[in-house]
Amino acid sequence: MTNFQVYRKTLSFSFLMFAVDVCSIIIFVGICTAGFFIADKASDMALVGLLIGFILGLIVSAVIKYLVSNRIKAAQIGMITIGVTDDQLPEHTFKQGFVEVHGRFKKITLFFVVTNYIKSIFRRLGRAMTRFGEAVGGNVGGSITSIIDSAIQTLIGYLCDCCLGWVMYNKQKGVAKAACEGTVIFFKRGKTLLTNVGRIFLMGIGSLAIIGGAFFGILYLIFSKFPGMFNTLASEIAEAAARGDVDISSALTNPTTLLLIIAGVGALVLWTVIHSVLIRPFILTGVLRNYMEAGKNELISDADLADLENRSPKFAKLRNMDD
Repeated sequence: MTNFQVYRKTLSFSFLMFAVDVCSIIIFVGICTAGFFIADKASDMALVGLLIGFILGLIVSAVIKYLVSNRIKAAQIGMITIGVTDDQLPEHTFKQGFVEVHGRFKKITLFFVVTNYIKSIFRRLGRAMTRFGEAVGGNVGGSITSIIDSAIQTLIGYLCDCCLGWVMYNKQKGVAKAACEGTVIFFKRGKTLLTNVGRIFLMGIGSLAIIGGAFFGILYLIFSKFPGMFNTLASEIAEAAARGDVDISSALTNPTTLLLIIAGVGALVLWTVIHSVLIRPFILTGVLRNYMEAGKNELISDADLADLENRSPKFAKLRNMDD
């Protein structure tokens, strides 16, 4: 199967995850709003009610992510892994993905516990690379550090997904052991896997330019139909800044630039959603194929595990973790 065929047959998981995320946001906003109005009517302490609603909303959102979203993600990555390793997918891919997750629920749950360990291990690479930016110094150095850090964090997200793919592929092994092996694969075959960085960022920049640019143009055309709204908003921002004796950028008090800023922010938010639903799974399919090929061709010994354990206390904890 080609990457596109695997991507197309597993895209339904992305749509489901998007629907769950939207429902989670609606529930979060609903709980916050309810807390505000209930407290306002009951005791005239609306802000306290809003804070309570905010905390409860975060808890409910976290539970939804843990119990629902993570299962969907695991099911999708599990099916992508089967597609890129076996060159075929089950006839009922969507259903089979959840069958795989249900059959290994305890292990999948454990994986999301050890994910923080994996991220910590990979961040060692990030810290080493960002030292270059810090060494440059000044504003330029800070900018370089920020760019490198963002790139590393993006790469870490893909590598963690690849580790999950390795865990799903190695069903006969415990999740902690498989996750350790997945980490070793990166550090042993890093040069090969880092070739994916170009694909990740070129496709990301391309989707931002095309999709984000299209949304920016659409939002600009829509917002420009309501100039009075932005005149009022800019005026109120200027008045609030004056009352609080706060210095504020002139871009926020100019209706024209304020329109551009809001259209840009809106386009960025919409691009982020579309990219995560439609573009990222396709990139992940190619990255995961290369990762699995590297892993299958790599003989991982106890010495490899011990070497990484000596270099990372977090890895040592992960290796000693019971499944």
